[in-house]
Amino acid sequence: MHRLDKDTAGCLLVAKTRFAAAALAKNFRSRSARKVYWALVAGVPKPRQGRVSTYLAKEEVERDSFMRVAQHGEEGASHAVTYYAVVETAAQQLAWLSLKPVTGRTHQLRAHCAHIGHPIVGDPKYFSIENWHLPGGLQNKLHLLARRIVIPHPRGGTIDATAPLPPHMQQSWNLLGFDVERYDPIVDAPEK
Repeated sequence: MHRLDKDTAGCLLVAKTRFAAAALAKNFRSRSARKVYWALVAGVPKPRQGRVSTYLAKEEVERDSFMRVAQHGEEGASHAVTYYAVVETAAQQLAWLSLKPVTGRTHQLRAHCAHIGHPIVGDPKYFSIENWHLPGGLQNKLHLLARRIVIPHPRGGTIDATAPLPPHMQQSWNLLGFDVERYDPIVDAPEK
């Protein structure tokens, strides 16, 4: 029903029937699906909780493509909104972010984190801080997890799924002393 980037771990919603697919697609279009992602980023964002609102456009360079911040009205540019909150930090060098995308653009969270100057650790497309060194013990893999999705069930009730950290992120959390059971501050972020 939705996409995850190739190296993003976590919750993925799949419909079993055409009826369910149609109903769930309607929920995604009306933005009644709530998604929470966790990421490990370089540095600590200030303010510690905020909203990123930009236009994103696809840029092609040789055989590679990525999303770049664009101007309003620019051809191919789509509005993208993400809420973020710092959950915990490690020596002001790394931050565990909780991210809540309001829109669902390609690479939105990765591009938005890079845009505010705090790219996601292990991101081969958007991490470009000069002279930055990966702390010892951390794997150079994308530290982005689709942690939770909550969406109305097509036949009533609610689908509420949570994904555990993948092994490379669990290793990083253990090394940095982050507690996975800690309260996630962005769950109550506004919808728009």
